[in-house]
Amino acid sequence: MRARHILVKHQGSRRPASWKDPEGIEISARSREQAIAMLNDIRASIRTPEDFARVAQTASDCSSARNGGDLGEFGPGQMQKAFEDGVLALGVGDISGVVESDSGVHIILRTG
Repeated sequence: MRARHILVKHQGSRRPASWKDPEGIEISARSREQAIAMLNDIRASIRTPEDFARVAQTASDCSSARNGGDLGEFGPGQMQKAFEDGVLALGVGDISGVVESDSGVHIILRTG
């Protein structure tokens, strides 16, 4: 399978720092609820797969942001279960609602 994602980390994330916030100052101050609200606003702004990739480049806390959120191909068991389940629940081209994992909260675009 293959997917793009946008990750928003929060104070409960397993690693509360990112390429955008290396010291974790903003992330450590962000509640789970605030992260979900941010992600819902981001999702509402996305109209096309191209929008998803463009928005991921600046909005995602994952280092995959530089690739438009593209995680490449992965197989069963290679991602956290909650994330993998989120991908498997989608058809190719579909965008998820909020998916929670130990890393934070995500929206996912299944691409393969």
